[in-house]
Amino acid sequence: MTENEIYALIVSWENMPLVLRHISDSPENLDRLMSIALNDQLDKSWRAMYLAEIIHEKNPKLIRPFLPAMTDFLLTTKNSSKKRHILKLISLNDIPEEKMAVLLNYCIDIFISAEPVAVRVHAMQILYNIAQKETDFAGELISLIETEIEFHGSAGIASRGRKLLKKLYMMRS
Repeated sequence: MTENEIYALIVSWENMPLVLRHISDSPENLDRLMSIALNDQLDKSWRAMYLAEIIHEKNPKLIRPFLPAMTDFLLTTKNSSKKRHILKLISLNDIPEEKMAVLLNYCIDIFISAEPVAVRVHAMQILYNIAQKETDFAGELISLIETEIEFHGSAGIASRGRKLLKKLYMMRS
């Protein structure tokens, strides 16, 4: 299946299971799906990123090689749906040392922004994952989370934030 054929299919929700089955049966076509997912010029290309998340749930090792490219793409995309899917995928995997600083800065900016709650929650999770590796950051993250819960908290931010705060407090003691 060509990239154009995949894109033509994902434009309609009814075809998503077909594309998913095709990629599962022929993982070599994952490159084509990810090419669509990492393209902001195509309308509805976020659906390819959605499929990447579903593929990751079933077989994470297929998506992991694309994480560095997703991280780079994340820094430039304005599409909140793609941000949500990419941040979730990053949060579920180890962050490479070479991407940690850039993700730290990006996720702080996203977490304290007016982005949709789901995007901010996944950014918060990545910040927590970084704090587990860089324990000196835990105190700053505690302050960030407490401030966001108090002044800009939604139910989603407050719920995940409280869970992460408990873990962060235990890290510091």
